[in-house]
Amino acid sequence: MNKQTIRDIDLKGKRVLVRVDFNVPIEGGVITDDTRITAAIPTLRAILEQKPKSVVLMSHLGRPKEGQPDPQYSMKPVAAELSKLIGKPVEFESDPLSDAAVEKASKLDNGAILVLENTRFFAGETKNDTGLAEKFAKYGDVFVNDAFGSAHRAHSSTEGVARYLPAVAGLLMEKELNFLSNAVDNPKRPLVAILGGAKVSDKIKVIEALLSKADKVLIGGGMANTFFKAQGHKVGKSLVEDAALDTAKSLLEKGVGKLILPIDGVIADDFKNDAKTQVVSTAADIPDGWQILDIGPKTIEAFRAALSDAKTVVWNGPMGVFEMPNFAKGTNAVAEILAELTGKGVVTVIGGGDSAAAVQQAGLAEKITHISTGGGASLELLEGQALPGVVALKDK
Repeated sequence: MNKQTIRDIDLKGKRVLVRVDFNVPIEGGVITDDTRITAAIPTLRAILEQKPKSVVLMSHLGRPKEGQPDPQYSMKPVAAELSKLIGKPVEFESDPLSDAAVEKASKLDNGAILVLENTRFFAGETKNDTGLAEKFAKYGDVFVNDAFGSAHRAHSSTEGVARYLPAVAGLLMEKELNFLSNAVDNPKRPLVAILGGAKVSDKIKVIEALLSKADKVLIGGGMANTFFKAQGHKVGKSLVEDAALDTAKSLLEKGVGKLILPIDGVIADDFKNDAKTQVVSTAADIPDGWQILDIGPKTIEAFRAALSDAKTVVWNGPMGVFEMPNFAKGTNAVAEILAELTGKGVVTVIGGGDSAAAVQQAGLAEKITHISTGGGASLELLEGQALPGVVALKDK
Protein backbone atom coordinates (compact mmCIF):
# COMPACT_ATOMS: atom_id res chain seq x y z
CA MET A 1 0.00 0.00 0.00
CA ASN A 2 1.43 3.38 -1.04
CA LYS A 3 -0.47 5.46 1.52
CA GLN A 4 0.77 6.73 4.87
CA THR A 5 -0.65 5.09 7.98
CA ILE A 6 -0.77 5.98 11.67
CA ARG A 7 2.74 4.51 11.90
CA ASP A 8 4.05 7.32 9.65
CA ILE A 9 2.75 10.29 11.64
CA ASP A 10 3.34 11.67 15.15
CA LEU A 11 0.05 11.71 17.08
CA LYS A 12 1.42 12.70 20.49
CA GLY A 13 -0.64 15.52 21.97
CA LYS A 14 -2.78 15.73 18.82
CA ARG A 15 -6.54 15.65 18.44
CA VAL A 16 -7.10 12.60 16.23
CA LEU A 17 -10.30 12.46 14.16
CA VAL A 18 -11.03 8.90 13.04
CA ARG A 19 -13.59 7.78 10.45
CA VAL A 20 -14.59 4.27 11.50
CA ASP A 21 -17.14 1.87 10.06
CA PHE A 22 -19.47 1.25 12.99
CA ASN A 23 -22.45 0.50 10.74
CA VAL A 24 -23.59 -2.40 12.95
CA PRO A 25 -27.00 -4.09 13.20
CA ILE A 26 -29.08 -2.81 16.12
CA GLU A 27 -32.39 -4.29 17.28
CA GLY A 28 -34.32 -2.60 20.07
CA GLY A 29 -31.27 -0.56 21.01
CA VAL A 30 -29.10 -3.70 21.29
CA ILE A 31 -26.14 -4.37 18.97
CA THR A 32 -26.58 -7.88 17.53
CA ASP A 33 -23.16 -8.14 15.83
CA ASP A 34 -20.16 -6.10 17.03
CA THR A 35 -17.70 -7.39 14.40
CA ARG A 36 -17.12 -3.98 12.85
CA ILE A 37 -16.47 -2.38 16.22
CA THR A 38 -13.98 -5.05 17.30
CA ALA A 39 -12.24 -4.74 13.91
CA ALA A 40 -11.39 -1.11 14.70
CA ILE A 41 -9.98 -1.77 18.19
CA PRO A 42 -6.36 -2.46 17.05
CA THR A 43 -6.24 0.92 15.29
CA LEU A 44 -7.70 2.73 18.31
CA ARG A 45 -5.24 1.04 20.69
CA ALA A 46 -2.33 1.92 18.40
CA ILE A 47 -3.47 5.56 18.32
CA LEU A 48 -3.82 5.64 22.12
CA GLU A 49 -0.30 4.24 22.52
CA GLN A 50 1.00 7.43 20.87
CA LYS A 51 -0.55 9.51 23.71
CA PRO A 52 -2.88 11.74 21.69
CA LYS A 53 -4.81 14.59 23.32
CA SER A 54 -8.14 13.09 22.22
CA VAL A 55 -9.66 10.56 19.81
CA VAL A 56 -12.92 11.59 18.12
CA LEU A 57 -14.78 8.95 16.14
CA MET A 58 -17.38 9.39 13.41
CA SER A 59 -19.39 6.83 11.43
CA HIS A 60 -22.67 6.39 9.63
CA LEU A 61 -25.22 3.84 10.81
CA GLY A 62 -28.08 2.40 8.79
CA ARG A 63 -29.99 4.33 6.16
CA PRO A 64 -31.80 7.24 7.81
CA LYS A 65 -33.13 9.94 5.51
CA GLU A 66 -30.19 12.31 5.22
CA GLY A 67 -30.51 15.38 7.37
CA GLN A 68 -33.36 13.84 9.37
CA PRO A 69 -32.16 12.41 12.71
CA ASP A 70 -33.87 9.12 13.58
CA PRO A 71 -33.37 7.73 17.13
CA GLN A 72 -33.25 4.12 15.89
CA TYR A 73 -30.04 4.95 14.00
CA SER A 74 -28.32 6.85 16.82
CA MET A 75 -24.66 6.10 17.57
CA LYS A 76 -25.31 6.29 21.32
CA PRO A 77 -25.56 2.47 21.84
CA VAL A 78 -22.37 2.10 19.77
CA ALA A 79 -20.48 4.45 22.10
CA ALA A 80 -21.61 2.35 25.08
CA GLU A 81 -20.54 -0.90 23.38
CA LEU A 82 -17.15 0.55 22.41
CA SER A 83 -16.58 1.56 26.04
CA LYS A 84 -17.07 -2.08 27.10
CA LEU A 85 -14.83 -3.44 24.35
CA ILE A 86 -11.94 -1.00 24.79
CA GLY A 87 -12.17 -0.90 28.59
CA LYS A 88 -12.29 2.86 29.10
CA PRO A 89 -14.94 5.61 29.16
CA VAL A 90 -16.32 6.75 25.81
CA GLU A 91 -18.27 9.99 25.58
CA PHE A 92 -21.06 10.69 23.08
CA GLU A 93 -21.99 13.94 21.31
CA SER A 94 -25.53 14.20 19.91
CA ASP A 95 -25.09 17.66 18.32
CA PRO A 96 -21.58 17.71 16.82
CA LEU A 97 -22.17 20.66 14.47
CA SER A 98 -22.78 23.09 17.33
CA ASP A 99 -20.05 25.48 18.49
CA ALA A 100 -20.66 24.30 22.05
CA ALA A 101 -19.87 20.68 21.08
CA VAL A 102 -16.64 21.69 19.34
CA GLU A 103 -15.63 23.79 22.35
CA LYS A 104 -16.40 20.92 24.73
CA ALA A 105 -14.40 18.47 22.60
CA SER A 106 -11.41 20.84 22.53
CA LYS A 107 -11.11 20.41 26.32
CA LEU A 108 -10.80 16.62 26.12
CA ASP A 109 -7.36 15.40 27.18
CA ASN A 110 -5.27 12.34 28.06
CA GLY A 111 -6.56 10.27 25.14
CA ALA A 112 -10.25 10.74 25.95
CA ILE A 113 -12.55 9.11 23.39
CA LEU A 114 -15.63 10.80 21.94
CA VAL A 115 -18.16 9.33 19.47
CA LEU A 116 -20.08 11.79 17.29
CA GLU A 117 -23.69 11.25 16.23
CA ASN A 118 -24.47 9.43 12.94
CA THR A 119 -22.86 11.36 10.07
CA ARG A 120 -25.95 10.81 7.92
CA PHE A 121 -28.09 12.79 10.34
CA PHE A 122 -26.52 15.87 8.74
CA ALA A 123 -27.51 17.25 5.34
CA GLY A 124 -24.78 17.07 2.73
CA GLU A 125 -22.91 14.02 4.03
CA THR A 126 -23.48 11.77 0.99
CA LYS A 127 -23.10 14.73 -1.40
CA ASN A 128 -19.60 15.37 0.00
CA ASP A 129 -20.59 18.86 1.10
CA THR A 130 -17.43 20.86 1.80
CA GLY A 131 -19.09 22.95 4.50
CA LEU A 132 -20.04 19.82 6.44
CA ALA A 133 -16.56 18.33 5.95
CA GLU A 134 -15.01 21.52 7.32
CA LYS A 135 -17.23 21.30 10.42
CA PHE A 136 -16.17 17.68 11.02
CA ALA A 137 -12.53 18.73 10.57
CA LYS A 138 -12.81 21.08 13.57
CA TYR A 139 -12.55 18.00 15.80
CA GLY A 140 -9.03 17.02 14.75
CA ASP A 141 -5.47 18.00 14.00
CA VAL A 142 -5.02 14.75 12.07
CA PHE A 143 -7.55 12.63 10.16
CA VAL A 144 -7.35 8.83 10.19
CA ASN A 145 -9.58 6.88 7.78
CA ASP A 146 -10.10 3.34 9.06
CA ALA A 147 -13.52 2.85 7.43
CA PHE A 148 -12.74 0.53 4.54
CA GLY A 149 -16.45 -0.32 4.25
CA SER A 150 -17.13 3.30 3.26
CA ALA A 151 -13.93 4.00 1.33
CA HIS A 152 -15.66 3.60 -2.04
CA ARG A 153 -17.90 6.57 -1.25
CA ALA A 154 -16.80 10.19 -1.61
CA HIS A 155 -18.67 11.55 1.41
CA SER A 156 -17.97 14.53 3.67
CA SER A 157 -16.76 12.23 6.47
CA THR A 158 -14.60 10.01 4.24
CA GLU A 159 -13.10 12.06 1.41
CA GLY A 160 -14.15 15.65 2.14
CA VAL A 161 -12.55 15.96 5.57
CA ALA A 162 -9.19 14.82 4.15
CA ARG A 163 -8.97 18.15 2.32
CA TYR A 164 -8.75 20.02 5.63
CA LEU A 165 -6.44 17.81 7.71
CA PRO A 166 -3.34 15.65 7.18
CA ALA A 167 -4.97 12.29 6.33
CA VAL A 168 -3.58 8.77 6.87
CA ALA A 169 -4.88 5.21 6.94
CA GLY A 170 -5.72 3.19 10.02
CA LEU A 171 -4.46 -0.36 10.53
CA LEU A 172 -7.73 -1.97 9.40
CA MET A 173 -7.75 0.08 6.19
CA GLU A 174 -4.12 -0.94 5.58
CA LYS A 175 -4.90 -4.61 6.21
CA GLU A 176 -7.94 -4.60 3.91
CA LEU A 177 -6.10 -2.92 1.05
CA ASN A 178 -3.09 -5.20 1.34
CA PHE A 179 -5.08 -8.44 1.47
CA LEU A 180 -7.56 -7.61 -1.28
CA SER A 181 -5.02 -6.00 -3.60
CA ASN A 182 -2.45 -8.76 -3.20
CA ALA A 183 -5.07 -11.48 -3.60
CA VAL A 184 -5.90 -10.23 -7.09
CA ASP A 185 -2.85 -8.32 -8.34
CA ASN A 186 -0.02 -10.33 -6.78
CA PRO A 187 -1.51 -13.72 -5.82
CA LYS A 188 0.06 -17.05 -5.18
CA ARG A 189 -1.26 -19.11 -8.09
CA PRO A 190 -3.52 -20.74 -9.04
CA LEU A 191 -5.96 -17.96 -8.11
CA VAL A 192 -9.59 -19.11 -7.97
CA ALA A 193 -12.45 -16.64 -7.59
CA ILE A 194 -15.91 -17.66 -6.35
CA LEU A 195 -18.77 -15.28 -7.10
CA GLY A 196 -22.36 -15.61 -5.96
CA GLY A 197 -25.30 -13.47 -5.02
CA ALA A 198 -28.46 -12.56 -6.84
CA LYS A 199 -27.55 -10.31 -9.74
CA VAL A 200 -25.10 -10.51 -12.63
CA SER A 201 -25.50 -6.75 -13.17
CA ASP A 202 -24.05 -6.02 -9.71
CA LYS A 203 -20.90 -7.96 -10.55
CA ILE A 204 -20.34 -7.61 -14.31
CA LYS A 205 -17.17 -5.55 -13.82
CA VAL A 206 -15.91 -7.91 -11.11
CA ILE A 207 -16.45 -10.97 -13.34
CA GLU A 208 -14.71 -9.25 -16.25
CA ALA A 209 -11.79 -8.17 -14.05
CA LEU A 210 -11.40 -11.61 -12.50
CA LEU A 211 -11.65 -13.43 -15.83
CA SER A 212 -8.51 -11.53 -16.86
CA LYS A 213 -6.69 -12.15 -13.56
CA ALA A 214 -7.91 -15.44 -12.07
CA ASP A 215 -7.16 -18.97 -13.25
CA LYS A 216 -10.75 -20.08 -12.61
CA VAL A 217 -14.00 -18.25 -11.80
CA LEU A 218 -16.75 -20.28 -10.12
CA ILE A 219 -20.28 -18.88 -10.37
CA GLY A 220 -23.12 -19.69 -7.96
CA GLY A 221 -26.18 -18.07 -6.43
CA GLY A 222 -29.04 -16.42 -8.26
CA MET A 223 -26.71 -14.88 -10.84
CA ALA A 224 -26.03 -18.36 -12.27
CA ASN A 225 -29.66 -18.53 -13.45
CA THR A 226 -29.07 -15.68 -15.90
CA PHE A 227 -26.15 -17.64 -17.37
CA PHE A 228 -28.33 -20.76 -17.68
CA LYS A 229 -31.01 -18.83 -19.56
CA ALA A 230 -28.33 -17.25 -21.76
CA GLN A 231 -27.30 -20.82 -22.68
CA GLY A 232 -30.86 -21.51 -23.82
CA HIS A 233 -32.13 -23.44 -20.79
CA LYS A 234 -35.57 -22.93 -19.30
CA VAL A 235 -35.23 -21.89 -15.65
CA GLY A 236 -38.85 -21.99 -14.45
CA LYS A 237 -39.55 -19.05 -12.14
CA SER A 238 -35.94 -18.74 -10.97
CA LEU A 239 -34.60 -15.23 -10.47
CA VAL A 240 -33.26 -14.05 -13.85
CA GLU A 241 -32.08 -10.68 -15.15
CA ASP A 242 -33.38 -10.62 -18.71
CA ALA A 243 -31.67 -7.27 -19.30
CA ALA A 244 -28.30 -8.93 -18.59
CA LEU A 245 -28.70 -11.94 -20.93
CA ASP A 246 -26.51 -10.47 -23.68
CA THR A 247 -23.86 -9.62 -21.07
CA ALA A 248 -24.02 -13.17 -19.73
CA LYS A 249 -23.54 -14.57 -23.27
CA SER A 250 -20.54 -12.31 -23.77
CA LEU A 251 -19.01 -13.38 -20.45
CA LEU A 252 -19.55 -17.05 -21.32
CA GLU A 253 -17.63 -16.50 -24.56
CA LYS A 254 -14.80 -14.63 -22.83
CA GLY A 255 -14.68 -17.18 -20.03
CA VAL A 256 -14.35 -20.39 -22.02
CA GLY A 257 -12.12 -22.72 -19.99
CA LYS A 258 -12.22 -20.43 -16.94
CA LEU A 259 -15.87 -19.76 -16.08
CA ILE A 260 -17.39 -22.69 -14.18
CA LEU A 261 -21.17 -22.86 -13.65
CA PRO A 262 -23.16 -25.18 -11.35
CA ILE A 263 -23.97 -28.57 -12.88
CA ASP A 264 -26.92 -29.27 -10.57
CA GLY A 265 -29.18 -27.29 -8.32
CA VAL A 266 -31.73 -27.58 -5.53
CA ILE A 267 -35.08 -26.42 -6.86
CA ALA A 268 -38.20 -25.57 -4.87
CA ASP A 269 -41.88 -25.09 -5.68
CA ASP A 270 -42.05 -21.97 -3.49
CA PHE A 271 -39.74 -19.34 -2.04
CA LYS A 272 -39.88 -20.59 1.54
CA ASN A 273 -37.82 -22.88 3.74
CA ASP A 274 -40.39 -25.69 3.95
CA ALA A 275 -41.15 -25.78 0.21
CA LYS A 276 -41.00 -29.06 -1.70
CA THR A 277 -37.53 -29.58 -3.13
CA GLN A 278 -35.66 -31.77 -5.59
CA VAL A 279 -32.17 -31.85 -7.04
CA VAL A 280 -31.94 -31.47 -10.82
CA SER A 281 -29.30 -31.09 -13.49
CA THR A 282 -28.91 -27.47 -14.55
CA ALA A 283 -28.52 -28.66 -18.15
CA ALA A 284 -32.16 -29.80 -17.99
CA ASP A 285 -35.15 -27.48 -18.17
CA ILE A 286 -36.50 -26.44 -14.76
CA PRO A 287 -40.23 -27.23 -14.47
CA ASP A 288 -42.67 -24.33 -14.65
CA GLY A 289 -43.46 -22.96 -11.19
CA TRP A 290 -40.16 -24.21 -9.70
CA GLN A 291 -37.05 -22.15 -8.97
CA ILE A 292 -33.37 -22.80 -8.28
CA LEU A 293 -32.50 -21.79 -4.70
CA ASP A 294 -29.10 -23.47 -4.10
CA ILE A 295 -26.29 -25.33 -5.80
CA GLY A 296 -26.57 -29.12 -5.68
CA PRO A 297 -24.30 -31.87 -4.28
CA LYS A 298 -22.55 -32.58 -7.62
CA THR A 299 -21.71 -28.89 -7.96
CA ILE A 300 -20.27 -28.83 -4.45
CA GLU A 301 -17.94 -31.67 -5.41
CA ALA A 302 -17.09 -30.03 -8.75
CA PHE A 303 -16.23 -26.80 -6.95
CA ARG A 304 -14.17 -28.76 -4.42
CA ALA A 305 -12.20 -30.29 -7.30
CA ALA A 306 -11.74 -26.89 -8.98
CA LEU A 307 -10.37 -25.49 -5.72
CA SER A 308 -8.13 -28.47 -4.91
CA ASP A 309 -4.92 -26.95 -6.32
CA ALA A 310 -5.69 -23.31 -5.48
CA LYS A 311 -3.09 -21.25 -3.66
CA THR A 312 -5.29 -18.12 -3.38
CA VAL A 313 -9.10 -18.01 -3.21
CA VAL A 314 -11.30 -14.90 -3.30
CA TRP A 315 -15.01 -15.38 -2.49
CA ASN A 316 -17.84 -12.85 -2.74
CA GLY A 317 -21.52 -13.80 -2.62
CA PRO A 318 -23.54 -16.80 -1.35
CA MET A 319 -24.27 -19.90 -3.42
CA GLY A 320 -27.99 -19.87 -2.64
CA VAL A 321 -30.67 -18.39 -0.43
CA PHE A 322 -28.53 -19.06 2.65
CA GLU A 323 -30.92 -17.20 4.95
CA MET A 324 -33.16 -20.29 4.72
CA PRO A 325 -31.49 -23.35 6.34
CA ASN A 326 -32.71 -25.76 3.64
CA PHE A 327 -30.98 -23.68 0.95
CA ALA A 328 -27.79 -22.88 2.84
CA LYS A 329 -26.01 -26.18 2.19
CA GLY A 330 -24.08 -24.94 -0.84
CA THR A 331 -22.88 -21.76 0.85
CA ASN A 332 -21.95 -23.64 4.03
CA ALA A 333 -20.09 -26.28 2.00
CA VAL A 334 -18.01 -23.62 0.24
CA ALA A 335 -17.23 -22.04 3.62
CA GLU A 336 -16.07 -25.43 4.93
CA ILE A 337 -13.94 -26.08 1.83
CA LEU A 338 -12.24 -22.69 2.27
CA ALA A 339 -11.63 -23.37 5.96
CA GLU A 340 -9.95 -26.68 5.04
CA LEU A 341 -7.82 -24.98 2.38
CA THR A 342 -6.74 -22.25 4.83
CA GLY A 343 -5.51 -24.99 7.14
CA LYS A 344 -3.30 -26.23 4.29
CA GLY A 345 -1.71 -22.82 3.78
CA VAL A 346 -3.97 -21.46 1.05
CA VAL A 347 -4.69 -17.69 1.25
CA THR A 348 -8.48 -17.32 1.52
CA VAL A 349 -10.08 -13.89 1.27
CA ILE A 350 -13.81 -13.25 1.69
CA GLY A 351 -15.06 -9.97 0.28
CA GLY A 352 -17.56 -8.91 2.89
CA GLY A 353 -21.34 -8.84 2.58
CA ASP A 354 -23.47 -11.99 2.67
CA SER A 355 -20.58 -14.42 2.21
CA ALA A 356 -18.89 -12.93 5.28
CA ALA A 357 -22.16 -13.27 7.21
CA ALA A 358 -22.45 -16.90 6.10
CA VAL A 359 -18.95 -17.73 7.34
CA GLN A 360 -19.71 -16.05 10.66
CA GLN A 361 -22.96 -18.05 10.96
CA ALA A 362 -21.10 -21.28 10.21
CA GLY A 363 -18.61 -20.52 13.00
CA LEU A 364 -15.69 -20.66 10.55
CA ALA A 365 -14.54 -17.03 10.63
CA GLU A 366 -11.39 -17.89 12.58
CA LYS A 367 -10.41 -20.43 9.91
CA ILE A 368 -10.33 -17.93 7.02
CA THR A 369 -7.22 -15.88 6.20
CA HIS A 370 -9.07 -12.58 5.84
CA ILE A 371 -12.73 -11.53 5.97
CA SER A 372 -13.33 -8.05 4.63
CA THR A 373 -15.49 -5.60 6.56
CA GLY A 374 -16.64 -3.90 3.35
CA GLY A 375 -18.87 -5.54 0.76
CA GLY A 376 -19.23 -2.70 -1.76
CA ALA A 377 -15.70 -1.42 -1.22
CA SER A 378 -14.18 -4.88 -1.66
CA LEU A 379 -16.11 -5.38 -4.92
CA GLU A 380 -14.88 -2.08 -6.32
CA LEU A 381 -11.32 -2.89 -5.29
CA LEU A 382 -11.60 -6.31 -6.99
CA GLU A 383 -12.85 -4.48 -10.10
CA GLY A 384 -9.66 -2.43 -10.02
CA GLN A 385 -11.40 0.85 -9.18
CA ALA A 386 -9.77 3.61 -7.17
CA LEU A 387 -11.55 4.22 -3.85
CA PRO A 388 -12.11 7.95 -3.12
CA GLY A 389 -11.58 7.53 0.62
CA VAL A 390 -8.16 5.98 -0.08
CA VAL A 391 -7.08 8.32 -2.89
CA ALA A 392 -7.54 11.26 -0.47
CA LEU A 393 -4.93 9.91 1.97
CA LYS A 394 -1.31 11.10 2.06
CA ASP A 395 1.09 9.18 -0.18
CA LYS A 396 4.21 7.59 1.28
